[in-house]
Amino acid sequence: MLDHLITGATVVDGTGAPAFTADVGIRDGRIALVAEPGTTKERARTTEDATGLILTPGFVDPHTHYDAQLFWDPYATPSMNHGVTTVAGGNCGFTLAPLHPDRPEDADYTRRMMSKVEGMALKALEEGVDWGWSSFAEYLDALDGRIAVNAGFMVGHCALRRYVMGADAVGGQPTPEQLDAMVALLKAAMEAGAWGLSTTQSSTHSDGDGAPVASRHAGPEELIALSRAVGEHEGTQLEAILAGCLDQFSDDEIDLFVEMTAAAGRPLNWNVLTIDAAVPERVPRQLTASERARESGGRIVALTMPILTPMNMSLGTFCALNLIPGWGEILALPVPERIAKLRDPGVRAEMLRRADSKEAGVFRRLAHFGRYVIGDTYSPENDGLTGRVVKDIAAERGQDAFQCLVEICANDELRTILWPMPSDNDPASWELRRETWDHEDVMLGGSDAGAHLDRMCGAPYTTRFIGDCLRGRKLVPLELAVRMLTDDPARLFGLRERGRITEGFHADLVLFDPERIDAGPATLVHDLPGDSPRLDSRAVGIVSVRVNGVETVRDDEVTGAVPGKVLRSGRDTRTVATR
Repeated sequence: MLDHLITGATVVDGTGAPAFTADVGIRDGRIALVAEPGTTKERARTTEDATGLILTPGFVDPHTHYDAQLFWDPYATPSMNHGVTTVAGGNCGFTLAPLHPDRPEDADYTRRMMSKVEGMALKALEEGVDWGWSSFAEYLDALDGRIAVNAGFMVGHCALRRYVMGADAVGGQPTPEQLDAMVALLKAAMEAGAWGLSTTQSSTHSDGDGAPVASRHAGPEELIALSRAVGEHEGTQLEAILAGCLDQFSDDEIDLFVEMTAAAGRPLNWNVLTIDAAVPERVPRQLTASERARESGGRIVALTMPILTPMNMSLGTFCALNLIPGWGEILALPVPERIAKLRDPGVRAEMLRRADSKEAGVFRRLAHFGRYVIGDTYSPENDGLTGRVVKDIAAERGQDAFQCLVEICANDELRTILWPMPSDNDPASWELRRETWDHEDVMLGGSDAGAHLDRMCGAPYTTRFIGDCLRGRKLVPLELAVRMLTDDPARLFGLRERGRITEGFHADLVLFDPERIDAGPATLVHDLPGDSPRLDSRAVGIVSVRVNGVETVRDDEVTGAVPGKVLRSGRDTRTVATR
């Protein structure tokens, strides 16, 4: 007997093949049959009519930071609501394990680092996670049996360094014995099921003390030794971030990436490839790394988002504006001093000069202050400004845009929420995106879901992209869009029997209404431990989400079931060779 039978669905199976109508049966967590409508003779415990609805494999998000959130939110909201059934965590060199058992202060250091570098609320990290593990194996075991999504995790380079080198991980270089210990620790994590190594050398990544995170101090020899170790284990990967990921790689960065993937013989993915027709040289430069890697026996995959992710800013709290060269020092001052500096015309002029310089890289687009929309305000002087565009207010006041924005924020003691309107929302940029998605080493993803919780909301990229393909720009056919969100990332990670609707595969499924599928606007909610805020987005048109055959979402409401699996390398992933 079948556990469940879905009848009359329009099946988009993840392979890119044309859609077809079928009955799909589920038994013991797997797809038991895909049959012509009305031909199924086997009885089912439950049945639903899916006429007029589309059934696809569950979406795979290749870049998340749900490492902590899954402890207080096993449903990985809002990703699961938007059809995501498998998440890849432990990215960018940051993981919650391993932690040295003799140094309890390392957990506090890790919490403060994650709060600063990944925008996770410190109260939520302190109150929502029990931090009772030491090894990476113990961390994975702590999640096993209690999550609603499938989740796999890289092991973070910063955690490896901290475990072996202690406080010297920041600023120091390992002795040969310490490097051997790091390699051994990485191997132990992979034996327990870690997907491989993640690392960062990005200039934007600093710890809770404001110092460059541990992995930024690693030299090429250390990175190659760790990469080589990854290649000794089945079903593993590399994930890495360099400073050039934000704009354009240097020659040395390309050399490093190529050497890492070639040493491992495993794919390396990085994020995020920003596509903007105003900077046409960026995409060819970034994909040079992929071309070089193939010549050297490796593979480098660029992640890119198929939507423009809503992201807010503030002059009062740490955000992307702090990452503009020369801005961090000013925006770190106490609020009264910060306001005084920002009101100084000379200081503002220098800030604008730095923001528009080549060294600002991708952050240059944040300097179009006339395009900002005013969000929440907190003072009588700013009544009526919410929802208005800064350039219009500035014109009324006879001010330049940045001066106008500063005065608005100063009235609120810098608490004003700012929403920059994207400058790359033009037809030429969307056409360039469509062309770039065709490249064999470009993959959709990079949501950062689980991180930067009160600043951005990338999790709904799946539903928003499909809605756009069906009823909006229609840049790619539905069948291709679904493959990009399912089979493509499943194949990159070597996921066993996931990413397609075919008999014998795990029943990770999404059922949706093609006339309605979309994502609602990003709204601020206070539902994290410690009443901490985050941005959320409701899913529209998602009828049902199933993970391993069990329904986890019905009409955008979680069911409470937790059928997800901790996906472990080797057991749940196969090796994706690069040679």
